[in-house]
Amino acid sequence: MRRAILMGMTALGIAATAIASFASSASAQSLVDRIGNGETIRIGYSNDAPWAYPGENKEPLGLQNVIALEVLKKLGASKVESVVTEWGSLIPGLQAGRFDIITDGMSILPERCRNVLFTQPIASIPTAMVVSKGNPKGLHSFEDVRDKGVTFVTGAGYRAVKNAGDVGIPDEKIMQVAGNPEIVQAIKAGRADAGAGDYLGMKKAIGNEDGLEMADPFTQPEKPGYPAFAFRLNEQVTVDAFSAVLKDYLGSDEMMKSVAKYGYDKSTLPDGSKTADLCKG
Repeated sequence: MRRAILMGMTALGIAATAIASFASSASAQSLVDRIGNGETIRIGYSNDAPWAYPGENKEPLGLQNVIALEVLKKLGASKVESVVTEWGSLIPGLQAGRFDIITDGMSILPERCRNVLFTQPIASIPTAMVVSKGNPKGLHSFEDVRDKGVTFVTGAGYRAVKNAGDVGIPDEKIMQVAGNPEIVQAIKAGRADAGAGDYLGMKKAIGNEDGLEMADPFTQPEKPGYPAFAFRLNEQVTVDAFSAVLKDYLGSDEMMKSVAKYGYDKSTLPDGSKTADLCKG
């Protein structure tokens, strides 16, 4: 009986070791490996036109989704699923494994680099400020917002939050909302006097709104935004593979034709800034 129990325990131990080994092997697989194995790859983004947003049939639309899908195809991916979430949930969702890539228009910032790995930039995008028609309070910079003591609105986690803080706009004067549509609504409703985000996103958000306009002229913050694709911290191999494809694809006739309808043109191509430098601040 004792011998049988010992043999059973040995068998269980071998099985447990095998299971643990398999689990470790699975978790160690890079996204590139999973693409090679024909597994489904999940992309994560918010409702953030024109960068990334779901279509009427839930298909991934937007310029950054278009680029991501083409790069994944060139890497051999045949199965791609979308996960749409709030902007503020993108990095936590990536870290938790809800999806494999953030394909939204997320700029490279030092604080984000501590939590995700970015590819090289896919664009260089200026900031834009939205104000009421006629710009009645004369707001042409973040400094104007600070000096005139007005309320400023932007998206939670947007680069503009840092821009506002850097020039000394008090926290109580910075309203953070879910995204670009909410920025527009806050200004229309009179809850804020100015709002900011990336130029393409703000231009798309105000559309044909009669009561709003872009502040013109507008003094830019020190640096433009550099959106890129984001991966988990253990995916350096995949980031390198993704960036290698992007090197030849960015600016190609193939790409420019695909993203032109979203407002992306030659003027928005990356300016040569490198991710490693941007992560340093």
